[in-house]
Amino acid sequence: MKIFVLNCGSSSLKYKLFDMTDESVLAEGKVERVGQDNAVVTHQSEGREKVNRTKPIHAHTVAIQECLNLLVDDQYGSIRSVTEIDAVGHRVVHGGENFSDSVQIDEQTIGILESLIDLAPLHNPANLAGIRAAEELMPGTPQVAVFDTAFHAAMPKHAYLYAVPYSLYEKYKVRRYGFHGTSHKYIADRIGALMDQDLVKLKIISCHLGNGASIAAIDGGRSVDTSMGFTPLEGLMMGTRSGDIDPGAIFYIMEKENLNLSEINSLLNKHSGLYGIAGASDMRDIEKGVEEDNTLSKIAYDLYEYRIRKYIGAYAAAMDGVDAIAFTAGIGENTPSLRTAICQRLSYLGISIDESKNKKRGEEVDIAAADSPVRVFVIPTDEEVVIARDTAALV
Repeated sequence: MKIFVLNCGSSSLKYKLFDMTDESVLAEGKVERVGQDNAVVTHQSEGREKVNRTKPIHAHTVAIQECLNLLVDDQYGSIRSVTEIDAVGHRVVHGGENFSDSVQIDEQTIGILESLIDLAPLHNPANLAGIRAAEELMPGTPQVAVFDTAFHAAMPKHAYLYAVPYSLYEKYKVRRYGFHGTSHKYIADRIGALMDQDLVKLKIISCHLGNGASIAAIDGGRSVDTSMGFTPLEGLMMGTRSGDIDPGAIFYIMEKENLNLSEINSLLNKHSGLYGIAGASDMRDIEKGVEEDNTLSKIAYDLYEYRIRKYIGAYAAAMDGVDAIAFTAGIGENTPSLRTAICQRLSYLGISIDESKNKKRGEEVDIAAADSPVRVFVIPTDEEVVIARDTAALV
């Protein structure tokens, strides 16, 4: 079975083609600047020359058609015909309370997704555009939606409700949803395999640390709490997002700076976090600033590390213990100094790490010392293979 995985953003898309016989990646690529005359297409089939092209691409349908053309190209492709693709798996950011698992897409599904646009106005419209485009270009090929929020659907009410009038939850479904669920699910499954234990017996804290960042408490294979909330803005300090902030401070800033709702939304989502403190959203730039004794870089680094460590402590308390902690995504996989700083201050949990193993970047490794009662893993995430697996299982 061959599964085509699509992740459509508002002006970009990423894709992978899997052979599910062994879950090998036959091809992968991306299209950036969709909607512009200078869109950039990157494509790589296994064992073939890499493709880099710049050309006008003004719609997702055109972008996906370009990807399909490359997949069947005599020189650059990996399959002879698009009909070899058995199903398409789509990353969909928000499933609300309607979807607690992946689903095969039909018109009813699309109708529900359209009704959820208010919950994810930046993401779900792009996801829907990818679904519509794939349906048009590949009629009759099964389509599956895999939701970022689905893994967190198991959270208990005391974890997902906010202390606002309950009527707001009843009328508008204002609650914690959580995101990065596909990544957290992959990490939990890998830890179960690496520890050779049934997930039902494990308490895991998964730290997805990239430009967007979230932590999940996973007890018995189920998400019981997560740091992102009604939107991806809540929780950890991120590349450009503020994370947790007193709502009263937001009202105060709006009044003092004379900001409207759109402007305060932009400030908190695009101009805060690492960028807001130190003027850089890339952790590599922050680390360089720390090495150069830049005061704001040091403040940003300390804030970032402290908030991660605080959430880890909270989730160990929420689950009454922890068996394993995992670091994943761009920062989690590639910043040994951050992992050291966090773990050194978790000694009350008995955690100690092997610094020689911790030096590795972007590799799957258990960095805990031999006598550490809590295992500490670095695990490169693979959201696409989770989407492919769910898609194959459904079709």
